Amino acid sequence: MGNSALKSHLETSQKTGVFQLTGKGLQEFPEELQRLTANLRTVDLSGNKIEVLSATIGNFPQLKSLTLNSNRLAGIPSEIGKLKKLETLSLNGNRIQQLPPTLGQLKALRTLSLAGNQISEFPSGLGTLRQLDLLDLSRNKIQNVPAEVSELQAIEINLNQNQISVVSAEVSRCPRLKVLRLEENCLELSSIPQSILNESQVSLFSVEGNLFEVRKLRDLEGYDQYMERFTATKKKFA
Repeated sequence: MGNSALKSHLETSQKTGVFQLTGKGLQEFPEELQRLTANLRTVDLSGNKIEVLSATIGNFPQLKSLTLNSNRLAGIPSEIGKLKKLETLSLNGNRIQQLPPTLGQLKALRTLSLAGNQISEFPSGLGTLRQLDLLDLSRNKIQNVPAEVSELQAIEINLNQNQISVVSAEVSRCPRLKVLRLEENCLELSSIPQSILNESQVSLFSVEGNLFEVRKLRDLEGYDQYMERFTATKKKFA
């Protein structure tokens, strides 16, 4: 990509606070963006070939949305934790295996989307994200949903297409959780905590494509209570 094209993008971004450069074969995070640290609010570099997210990402205090879907990122620098105004972090379709502990410092974060990576353990330390609405960890390699999940403030947790065979009953204690997606995992009916049905706030519990027939859920204690929540929510949005 020519310097003149990049220069023109930078000039536009200076005025709009938005830098979008997708599908251009970029191999690194453009250092030229450092000129815009004071006013850049949105960055979208999806569909490139970026392997490393530079530590300089921490220099953008006004950033509200960072999207790097479909790149080649293997990790996230700890400096990400400096982005105190960040509301959306979308890193779908990369090669990320672990998250830095500093991610828990993103107090304004509402959407954390990490679908289609190589995460094998449910991320810890996300309970401090009090504004979190959506956590998308679909299409990873997670095998276990641990007790620590109860600390999450998320309204929706998407764990479709992992390798999950164990779900802690503590998931039912998530204070704001309304939508729990566990489609296409390795769950037996006996692995489903009944507390999700009769003690949680969950009104959409999605478990198609596991090792049992979905209609067998009806046999579990608490199914009627779950269906009351499901129906009430459906009416609300009808």
